[in-house]
Amino acid sequence: MKYFNKIDSDNIYLSPINIEDAPIYVKWLSNPDITDKLHSTKRVFNLVNEKEYINKRLEDGDYIFSIIRKKDDTIIGNIGLERIDYIDRTATLGIFIGDSNNHDKGYGSEALRALLNYGFSVLNLNNIGLSVIDFNERAIHCYNKVGFKEYGRRHQAYYVNNEYHDIIYMEVLKDEFYNNK
Repeated sequence: MKYFNKIDSDNIYLSPINIEDAPIYVKWLSNPDITDKLHSTKRVFNLVNEKEYINKRLEDGDYIFSIIRKKDDTIIGNIGLERIDYIDRTATLGIFIGDSNNHDKGYGSEALRALLNYGFSVLNLNNIGLSVIDFNERAIHCYNKVGFKEYGRRHQAYYVNNEYHDIIYMEVLKDEFYNNK
């Protein structure tokens, strides 16, 4: 697979998402350890619907990227800005690192910083938000580390593994991001 270094960072780079990577995403998104944290456990992923999802995101003008590990040009996850509103200058961010061997290595926070910088400095956004499940402590720590702050919570709004969990809403403003560096 050929990737393109659209957004560069130290150990990773962000490459425009490629529909040929759909099998990798389906493999990752078939793992409950991943989908439980993405609020996607109820979905069944397959090549057809994953390719449709990728095409839909691209048609909608979303900025979706593969996260590529530089040392070996290996895809390790994806990250993107969706629901972009150029008048209000807002967007919603989503990210996941697919292979647990790449967790806790700083790739997620590095990808977040790279995409946030792109969103704020290139796309001229002012507010980027996301949602995260309350038990996804690794993600919450990572989001806090790059400047996201909780602004709300929907209580017991996600049911998984016989338990209810809160959905936490977080955001970072352009000024806060650049002052947090």
